[in-house]
Amino acid sequence: MTTISRRRLFQLAGAGLCGRAASGWLPAFAESIAHDPNQKRHCVLLWMSGGPSQLDTFDMKPGHANGGEFKEIATNVPGLRISEHLSQLAKQADKLAIVRGLSTKEGDHGRGTYLMRTGHQPRGPVRFPAIGAALSKELGDDSDLALNFVSVSPYRAFNQAAYGPGFLGPKYAPLTVGATDNLPTTPREMPQYADLRVDDLARPANVSEQQFEKRIAMWRMLQNGFLASHHSASPIAHDTVYRRALKLMDSNISQAFDLEEESTAVRDAYGRGRFGQGCLMARRLIERGVAFVEVSLGTFDGGNIGWDTHQNNFPAVRQLSNELDAGWASLMKELDERGLLESTTILWMGEFGRTPAINDNAGRDHFPGAWTCVFGGGGIKGGQAYGKTSEDGTEVVEGKVNEADVLATLCSALGVKPDKENISEQGRPIKIAEGKSVEDILI
Repeated sequence: MTTISRRRLFQLAGAGLCGRAASGWLPAFAESIAHDPNQKRHCVLLWMSGGPSQLDTFDMKPGHANGGEFKEIATNVPGLRISEHLSQLAKQADKLAIVRGLSTKEGDHGRGTYLMRTGHQPRGPVRFPAIGAALSKELGDDSDLALNFVSVSPYRAFNQAAYGPGFLGPKYAPLTVGATDNLPTTPREMPQYADLRVDDLARPANVSEQQFEKRIAMWRMLQNGFLASHHSASPIAHDTVYRRALKLMDSNISQAFDLEEESTAVRDAYGRGRFGQGCLMARRLIERGVAFVEVSLGTFDGGNIGWDTHQNNFPAVRQLSNELDAGWASLMKELDERGLLESTTILWMGEFGRTPAINDNAGRDHFPGAWTCVFGGGGIKGGQAYGKTSEDGTEVVEGKVNEADVLATLCSALGVKPDKENISEQGRPIKIAEGKSVEDILI
């Protein structure tokens, strides 16, 4: 078969030549891209703050007392069934690998968040980096001011350190968009679309371009003089943040944050809330080459902290599932249409699962013993469920994996060696992920 570049494909498509005649070589072309070691890889982490209920999403127990009130539906993969409130994802289940045998040991929000996001328990002197920081270091542009990691709408109150670069330093810290670290004390009126933006990307209207350039030149002169005699971490971090912000103002990546460029139909397909619009922003960032984007779903005005459904579990999970379904399914659909899904690995998870038994408040409590995460997109062998829990959902009976295995699998799907080491501040070599990849779900 003749080798055809991605750029040449898009040229042919623009010329109207990718019609019926292309049907024979397009699948092979897509396959070759997916296995191209030089292909730039991307990652999207869909983070579910509070701990999502596996029994009401991807590991349902119909007919059992623990099953709850939701029904399961068929997917586009025979025999694979998920919640009725994830109907759009059900149509793309051939691109998903549902890991039903996840078992961890942290049932506290703060400790569980740190564990799942770094692969380590929060103890000892080492400040472990979030997986987004570690992977963006491997996948992104190595320049000091490159934007490689963006965190959209995080709720960081459970554990601030779990979202940071740890010992990797400020160069690998995420740009944060629309953080919701404090829950609203009064119900908010939902705007037409969730307001997600990076503040102050444009210079003030009353400052001319010439004035702006003179001010920046003066700042650089003063800053360089200061740093020449101050080499500690705090001034360096401060300088990195400011210089990255200046570069971002001049880059085409800044356009990714302007969701008003999208049509109403596209924005509505993703959903008007923070998560849906965050998934749309993720697609726009990946199109512009950002290596790692995380989008959080975990705060709303419903009496719970996101998926932390100790009470009234079912109406809360129904609402959250509807947001999740629209945003996640639209993200995969549009990445696929743009030829980017085969190079973008998606991971859905939270800090733990929920108890199979329903409590006296019609809720589910914290449960790290047997729960679920989901992989999708590039590097993943979709259309399957890996692992199995017991009929009552209380224990893993097949294919048990832990947090380190999940992160190692993510690395492998992205073409990053999990055992690649970084050196901590104490001089200790630290692997990106300590676990063993789940080979059965990897291409």
